[in-house]
Amino acid sequence: MDNNELPLCTHNLRVGLVGTGYAAKLRAEALLQDPRTDLIAITGNPERTAVLAQEYATEAMDSWQQLVERDDLDMVVICTINQDHGKIAHAALSSGKHVIVEYPLSVDVKEAEELIALAKTVNKLLHVEHIELLGGWHQTLKQYLDQIGDLFYIRYSTLNPQHPAPRKWTYNHGMFGFPLIGALSRLHRLIDLFGEVFTVNCHQRYWQTESDYYQTCLCSAQLCFDSGLLAQVIYGKGETLWQSERKLEVQGEKGEIILDGDTGMLVLAAGTKLIEVGTRRGLFAKDTTMVLDHLFDGSPLYITPEQSLYALKVADAAHRAATTGLTIFLKE
Repeated sequence: MDNNELPLCTHNLRVGLVGTGYAAKLRAEALLQDPRTDLIAITGNPERTAVLAQEYATEAMDSWQQLVERDDLDMVVICTINQDHGKIAHAALSSGKHVIVEYPLSVDVKEAEELIALAKTVNKLLHVEHIELLGGWHQTLKQYLDQIGDLFYIRYSTLNPQHPAPRKWTYNHGMFGFPLIGALSRLHRLIDLFGEVFTVNCHQRYWQTESDYYQTCLCSAQLCFDSGLLAQVIYGKGETLWQSERKLEVQGEKGEIILDGDTGMLVLAAGTKLIEVGTRRGLFAKDTTMVLDHLFDGSPLYITPEQSLYALKVADAAHRAATTGLTIFLKE
């Protein structure tokens, strides 16, 4: 059954939160500020769980397994390491809970497909967060794309130097996943704007002194869209990088859009002008509100699990391309 056909909520949603990091804190704050939800329990890093449980006046749980089995929860929000997203979502859906999960839904395409099918079977909401679609960059692109004519090339680069690189889950092969799966928004932003992908090439490199954790990763993917549009997506982080970059360039036959950090430019034959780029603040709260509006009022959501799944399939193709050195075709 479609998410659009879910029965509307008629009482406060009782929520359990899995995670104690940055995203989890923003989710907790959004849930606490909405009168339609009650934050019942939280689990994650043991030390941080106790602190946050006290701060948010909620119950600390020892494990996510215990949390998802609680009978007094209606929804589970998953904000923990990427590697665990799929199995937590499966357990929560199987126990009759709605699920909000930060992207990626899973680091494995087959598991993600099974989760989407399971959510329909049990008639519960499965919402994969993609707040990049709600942010200033995305809205600016939508506003100005039609001014630059037929598009032919995109370069999208996010580089994050860190000296020294932290020894944390985001630098762990298993916990984070292949870079463009763990950072799925980089591909999903482009797919949302420019449609389906025909072929994928990709190259990656790691600098590391132990098998599980790396100090730097650098990943470069080349996408050819069905329209013929070419895109280069560069993602890197760590201590071998020296210059931070968050830049997106979209070239068309009549002009170019350049988004560089918080600065935007529209380049046309008549000249170059600065364009306003909206904020990235408050997006987790906006996403949370939209989910609750959907559950209580039936309002449409801005993203479906199937759309996130397609981006995951493109990211998986990039992984296979990087591993094999081959061009991966997404269509026969």
